[in-house]
Amino acid sequence: MRTLVHLSDLHFGRVDEQLLAPLRERVTALAPDVVVVSGDLTQRAKSEQFEAARDFLDTLPGPQIIVPGNHDISLYNVFRRFVQPLKRYMRHITEDLTPSYVDEEIAVIGVNTARSLTFKDGRVNGEQMAQIRAQLARMDPKLVKIIVTHHPFDLPQGVDDDNLVDRAPMAMRTFADSGVDLLLSGHMHTSHAGNTAERYRISEYAALVVQAGTATSTRGRGETNSFNVVRVETDRVEVDRYGWDEIGKQFSVMRTDPFIRRGDVWTAHTDGLMALGL
Repeated sequence: MRTLVHLSDLHFGRVDEQLLAPLRERVTALAPDVVVVSGDLTQRAKSEQFEAARDFLDTLPGPQIIVPGNHDISLYNVFRRFVQPLKRYMRHITEDLTPSYVDEEIAVIGVNTARSLTFKDGRVNGEQMAQIRAQLARMDPKLVKIIVTHHPFDLPQGVDDDNLVDRAPMAMRTFADSGVDLLLSGHMHTSHAGNTAERYRISEYAALVVQAGTATSTRGRGETNSFNVVRVETDRVEVDRYGWDEIGKQFSVMRTDPFIRRGDVWTAHTDGLMALGL
């Protein structure tokens, strides 16, 4: 089994400072195999915000798979936005816009969905999908394959479809062909775990979608600050949602969602048992 801590939407420049030490302590105590950060490390892509994010990330365990979000591209500086959109991110956080981690059980691949031409939307392109297809084709098919993006490929019910990453159907076909199991994202400041079966009717395939809320931002959008712990086995995944306990001043487990795999279809554990007549 592998344990991933999934953080998102840190938004340094607009963080609740009281959360930083308890978050660091909880993440360290969890002893994750991988820490995933799915974008929006800063509020306005300023150097001092990236520096603060880097300082915080340096206190967390590694290895770390980090991808940028739309807030990590300068909003008002036109030159930086269109000519050097991720220069500060690459200077302070990582130069690798296609990070990956592979061991004997999992393969985790980061994909950059942040774009200069949109203010908040994300996008993937054919070149990125071709790279993922080639990368995964070289790997042991028994690995649990995990894609990390800022923008989501699926959404909870009632959320506007405009929040989906652009060209998602194209990407989902690649993911199905390549046997991708798990999609981790952020962006919405909303926690969510489910599968892609309803939105993408792909025969005998449904990936597991896990979306993280904001771990540290003051912009909770009605949801408490939170992060996910994803425990991965070959045919089973458990998603623990840790939320901020204002009374106890700590992050505590608020909900656990178990999922199982049958073939290339991931489903909620209870749904899977019902389908099997158990």
